[in-house]
Amino acid sequence: MSGPDAAAAGVGRVTWWALRARRAALARLAGWSVLESVPALLTGYLLARAVDRGFLAGRPGTGLAWLGVLAVAVLVGAAATGRVYRHLGAVVEPFRDDLVARVVRASLRDATRAAAAPDSAAVSRLTHQVEVVRDTFGGLLMVVRGFLFAGGAALLGLLTLAPVVAALVAGPLVAGLTLFALALPAMARHQRRYVRAGEELGRSAATALAGHRDVLACGARDRVVADVTHDVHAQADAERTVARMTALRGVSLGVSGWLPLAVLVLAAPWLVRRGLTAGEVLGALVYVGTGLQPALHALVQGVGGGGLRYVVTLDRILLTSAPTPGQPADRPAPTTGRSPARPPGTAGPARPGRDGGGPVAARLCRVTFRHGPRARAVLTDFSLTLPVGDHLVVVGPSGVGKSTLAALLAGLVTPQAGTVELAGTPVPGTSPAALAGLRVLVPQEAYVFTGTLADNLRYLRPDAPESALRAAVTAVGAEALVDRLGGLAAPVEPARLSAGERQVVAAARAWLAPAPLVILDEATCHLDPAAEATVEAAFAARPGTLVVVAHRISSALRARRVLVLDGERPTLGGHAELLDRSATYRDLVGCWDPAAGPAGGAAPPGAATVTR
Repeated sequence: MSGPDAAAAGVGRVTWWALRARRAALARLAGWSVLESVPALLTGYLLARAVDRGFLAGRPGTGLAWLGVLAVAVLVGAAATGRVYRHLGAVVEPFRDDLVARVVRASLRDATRAAAAPDSAAVSRLTHQVEVVRDTFGGLLMVVRGFLFAGGAALLGLLTLAPVVAALVAGPLVAGLTLFALALPAMARHQRRYVRAGEELGRSAATALAGHRDVLACGARDRVVADVTHDVHAQADAERTVARMTALRGVSLGVSGWLPLAVLVLAAPWLVRRGLTAGEVLGALVYVGTGLQPALHALVQGVGGGGLRYVVTLDRILLTSAPTPGQPADRPAPTTGRSPARPPGTAGPARPGRDGGGPVAARLCRVTFRHGPRARAVLTDFSLTLPVGDHLVVVGPSGVGKSTLAALLAGLVTPQAGTVELAGTPVPGTSPAALAGLRVLVPQEAYVFTGTLADNLRYLRPDAPESALRAAVTAVGAEALVDRLGGLAAPVEPARLSAGERQVVAAARAWLAPAPLVILDEATCHLDPAAEATVEAAFAARPGTLVVVAHRISSALRARRVLVLDGERPTLGGHAELLDRSATYRDLVGCWDPAAGPAGGAAPPGAATVTR
């Protein structure tokens, strides 16, 4: 069994278990439902007697007495209705609690795997889908209970009052219910498509929002918007299809609920000629119009609407909260499996810089930036010149403005004062596509999309040959990841990658990009130190200019120059120089062994300026 049949079977088993586990509450619910259905059983019969033996016979007192008995029956049913809802909660609420516990356990189990990734759909399951199941489960209990007890009581009363009328009603009733039953599989299919389309929309929107800095920096806004728009249209189309399916419910309801009334009205003269009294015809109309027809309406609308949502949504919860048999063991964040080009903590050769009159990769001139009109300035009158071929690491306490500086360099934010230039081009007014050709920003939360691994690597260089892809993979030490995924042509599901694996993919993509300026904004924070060193060494050897917002102080030991942001006066220099000049830098270095030596000397005069 597979597909919809297996889903229906799984939902049926869970529902049966939920009902069986609460047999006592169901028995009490059924007992009060019997009392609630007393008016449906007696209404037609008592009205017929009141008309035939009372009012038409010239005995109004007798007619009123029969109506008095009916009033007592209605009061009994009303009192029972209140008890029905009280016992309904004793069945529904524990079932909801079981589902919440099931979803939470599954989410915690998945989130604590080493290769786990954030699952935005889990929030939808817990806050929306569980409540949908709870509400529809209660609604289904009520409509099925109403049809069985109220509808059954009306049919029993009709059969007792006038068996010939029951025979006339049975034909359209069976025909309408058969039509409804035949349409249910198609309705369930479209409802399942609607639920999945909603999840896909939530997942794609969450992915786009998480990677919005990367998307904007790469000039891929139109492409990502188009992808999310496609999911929006798919979800809207699925919802319109579900809405159109209500027409089938209307047809089946018309055949089973309204057609018996029309048949009964048209057959009234014939029924009278066969010996039925006026009161019995009226009672039959009451049984069909106020007992059977409302019960059918509730059943068709409840099962066709809430019932389908119940089956599809509960199936989705069961599918996503059950452990997958044979699932591979959790995997840690990727390591390179190869020795880094430069051992951590050792100095490497200085990159070929230029003096103040040489080529410039980026320049910030007297920049002031604050996040709001009344906010404290993150940078004030700040200037920085990056010569072509430079390797700068930015360090400082959390929240001091390191990522803001990266965003200014990338052109993602605009300063309130001062200018920002990339390769001599003013950033304001430059198109996103042109900016993408000048610099590439790799943020902390790497953006990876569904597609092949090669598609992800070619994101910034669509025409890259396979040899270039393999060179990028080798440079950042991603061979083990590529092998695990099954090669460059293997499909990539972002949710199946760990945060470190996504960062490795983003690093290879940036290494392959044609932009001469690379900005790594804590882009290796989820990698181990060896993997981080390999990635940074790859970019250090790559032609162009490198800016690293450091996650570990070891990044500063590999850089030619270090910029210290401490909320006061920024300080620029080499490792040894900053140990003498900057208390903040000494605090950041902490217990590192000074004997390891600096990774670079002081900056040559004119290579960069930092002013306040």
